[in-house]
Amino acid sequence: MKRFYKEVTRGPSRSGAEIGVFLDGRPVRTPAKAQLLVTSQALAEAISGEWHAQSSDIDPDSMPLTKVAAAAIDRVIPRRDDAIADIADHGRSDLVCYRADAPTELTQLQETTWQPLVDWVGQTYGARMTVTTGIMPVEQPAAALAHLHAAVATYADFELAALSLAVGTARSLVIGLALSQGRIDAAAAHAACMLDEIFQVDRWGEEEEAEKRSRAARDDLELAQSFLTLLRAC
Repeated sequence: MKRFYKEVTRGPSRSGAEIGVFLDGRPVRTPAKAQLLVTSQALAEAISGEWHAQSSDIDPDSMPLTKVAAAAIDRVIPRRDDAIADIADHGRSDLVCYRADAPTELTQLQETTWQPLVDWVGQTYGARMTVTTGIMPVEQPAAALAHLHAAVATYADFELAALSLAVGTARSLVIGLALSQGRIDAAAAHAACMLDEIFQVDRWGEEEEAEKRSRAARDDLELAQSFLTLLRAC
């Protein structure tokens, strides 16, 4: 799409509780045609900056904050309960609960990287999760899953969009929660969710497709962290 606007501005919604981004006075809209409104001045500024930075052609991939905000409006707000359930369901087969049985270097690395996060989610939310060795599914305690669902339900709509991105990327509700609560940063979240892959690279060398996946995961986790930081800024 060619750039069709000259000026990017911001302004309050009719209620005054939210902030919109405008292109030559016309509101930016989501793919579902809803007006793009956010609750944070810092986030609105960053989103307007993405639109302002577009050249003669509009590149949607260069506007990740806009995409996450639109996902919150189009996919989270209309089906909040389903969004919460989808995110919380990752706890049933969480990456950090499945450990290798060999080699020793890998099992030790998983223990030192993942177990503190498992302990943290137990202490913070009361979700005592079961850890197993191998790939056979293990059923998590019903009480732990209930506590995890309750934890996710405390997130506001726009927070849920960022949490969904982090959890889906990491294949781990535990890592996503830890990132969203500042227990770890995006770099540590990336190291945790790509632990097995990084271990194999260290032993056998880089593989192009694996590097692409790793880079994409890092970008998404950094995006989730940035979105939450802007959203929560005073």
